Order: sequence, then structure tokens, then C-alpha cells
Amino acid sequence: MSVLSFPNATLDDLMKFKPRAELINGRIVPLVPTGDLPSHVAAEISISLHAYGRQTRRGRAVFDACAYGFKSPLPSGRLSISPDASFFEGQSPPNNMSYIPGHPSFAVEVRSVSDFGPKMDREYEIKRNDYFHAGTVVVWDVDPLARTISKYSSLKDLTVFHAGEIADAEPALPGWRIAVDDLFRDN
Repeated sequence: MSVLSFPNATLDDLMKFKPRAELINGRIVPLVPTGDLPSHVAAEISISLHAYGRQTRRGRAVFDACAYGFKSPLPSGRLSISPDASFFEGQSPPNNMSYIPGHPSFAVEVRSVSDFGPKMDREYEIKRNDYFHAGTVVVWDVDPLARTISKYSSLKDLTVFHAGEIADAEPALPGWRIAVDDLFRDN
């Protein structure tokens, strides 16, 4: 993970930065671009979440690259987080051209080519801890190579969904389901 040094960068600084990044310990940390399969998986999830939000009228899908910002640092020092797909149930920000103040109720992280191995597993664990500390109810860790979805309802409560199974985000999104095979059908 490459880090750009901006002394005491703020969420406003982050919103001016390109490409996609997160703010951790006052530093802007660029995120690695995703590949075709991870992007496709995130899009399929986002489209399904969008339909769920319209049907239930209880929140909305938030697509890739949108930042959630926090007033106080999370345990890792993170002041922002940008899931690959998410569902948000709070109020729209006063400045809807900026980050979303608050946290997603459901967050999805789709692993890319550089997101594998013990070091990255630890980084994903730290990020899940941040999500739960912020108030996120369910976090998915999607492995496009293994074609699995690891659902975390807490740091220790893990359910793994495989091909042929139907994945859920209970209790965050009651009734929402997606077939694991549907995420990978075109690849």
C-alpha cells in the first residue's frame, strides 16, 4: 500500500484527490485499481442492492469509490472507508458532492489481484474491525478466485457461501439474497 504524505490531510483534502483513496492517520492512501472480475462482482452486488433499496425504501445502494467519512478516527486511524459496494440507511449528506458522513449498514470488499496472502488477510481483518467499530452490521469479503463470499456479522461470526448457495446479509438487510453463482456467471 503506497502512502502519499500530506501532513494532517483532511476529509476535504481526500475529496480533491484522484484516483480513489482513503484517509488513514492523516495520510491519503491510494487504493489499487480493480480488475475485470472484481469490478464485475462489485457491480452485480451493487445492482442487486439498488433494487433492494428501491423495493424496501429503507436505504440505498452506494456504488464503488464513494467514501464514508468519520469525525473521529477508527481503531486503525482511518478517517474514511471506501467499500467496493455498500448499503447506506442514513441521511444524505448536506453536500451530496462530498463523502457520506457515517457508515454503511452493509459493506462489501471484493478482493483484487494484489489482495491475497497473509499480509492482505491481516489488512482485511483490520478494515473489518474498523467497519464494526463504525457501526456496520455485516461485512462481506468476496474472493472471486475461490468464488466464495465470507460473511462477517462480527469479527468472530463467520459464514462462508459457496457456488450453488444463496448468500444473505442478515441481519443488516432482511430478505435480501443473491445467488453466489449469479456473481460469477459471466466469467
